[in-house]
Amino acid sequence: MKKVYLDNAATTPIRQEVIDEMVKVMQLEYGNPSSTHSIGRSAKAIIESSRKTIAKLLHCQASEILFTSSATEATNWILRSAVRDYGIKRIITSKIEHHATLYTIQALEKEFNIVVDYVKTLPDGNLDYAHLEELLKSKMPTLVSLMHVNNETGVINDSKRIGELCYENKVLFHCDTVQSIGKTEINLAELKVDFLVASAHKFHGPKGVGFAFVKKGFVLQPILFGGEQEKGWRAGTESVHQIAGMAKALELAYQNLDEERKYIEELKAYCFEQLKANFSEVKQNGITTFYNILNILLPFDETKTAMILFNLDMKGIAVSRGSACQSGSQKPSHVLAEMITGEDLKKPSLRISFSHYNTKEDIDILITCLKEI
Repeated sequence: MKKVYLDNAATTPIRQEVIDEMVKVMQLEYGNPSSTHSIGRSAKAIIESSRKTIAKLLHCQASEILFTSSATEATNWILRSAVRDYGIKRIITSKIEHHATLYTIQALEKEFNIVVDYVKTLPDGNLDYAHLEELLKSKMPTLVSLMHVNNETGVINDSKRIGELCYENKVLFHCDTVQSIGKTEINLAELKVDFLVASAHKFHGPKGVGFAFVKKGFVLQPILFGGEQEKGWRAGTESVHQIAGMAKALELAYQNLDEERKYIEELKAYCFEQLKANFSEVKQNGITTFYNILNILLPFDETKTAMILFNLDMKGIAVSRGSACQSGSQKPSHVLAEMITGEDLKKPSLRISFSHYNTKEDIDILITCLKEI
């Protein structure tokens, strides 16, 4: 039975070139990058070369890139530092953010008694920008935390517009670009963003490593204490091979971007065409969506909802649910709950997410299995 992996928004397969790079570093560059001898300095050089590679690809300064274990860590660090160290009294976000953002904000709300305002989400999944502009009229020290691409629906927020609004209103802007970095151009020289986060495993790099962009002029106070790594802001011996792998993955992602994007766009279009041909009442959740994510509402009976993922998994197909019964829970997706009505929320929604490793055969297998269900 062929395994079909259509859950690339959750994580992506590592490119072979990235694995080769990481193995080489693990074999040859085993020194502690904080050591002053030549073996340590050689490892440190790899870290700094990787930092420069990432900065060049994103059009920012190398000193503005800080390595972390994940975008989750980076988001926690940035939001906490903004409230604790920069006097932020209010955060504007949306109810469709990743839980790394939402749960951090909820914790800060309890701990520091900050004000939290949520931008309205329209039924098509887009933000209500008029409401955002209204919220920004307050003169309270504010940070806006809004993602670039939604991880469940693929709906694209206009980060350029959001950044300009934040700049005009003199508020800070934190952007979760986990689903978009490495899959579309990000020019930090033009984007008015103060803080940005990313994870390597979303662009065919290793798990357990990510980075934060912290605009020049801002300083993040440590949440981990120990050594003087990462400008003294984040203690702990750096994972040299993972950092090197992340830089290699991002470099390859942008080298192959146009070709791979075109291929994935065609694959997504083919998938939706086949779904419509076989299930005429299928709907797409969200419009103006990113090219590698397709979130669909299936016209299946509510009784099939609980078992649909199990049935697909038994047939070797990996996708994600975007509605009720997530991980056996009856609680619906917090994203879809903001967009679709009660009856539709009970029906199965699937997130199908693609990479350049997928084929039309994968789609055909998915369609066949859905018809059997």
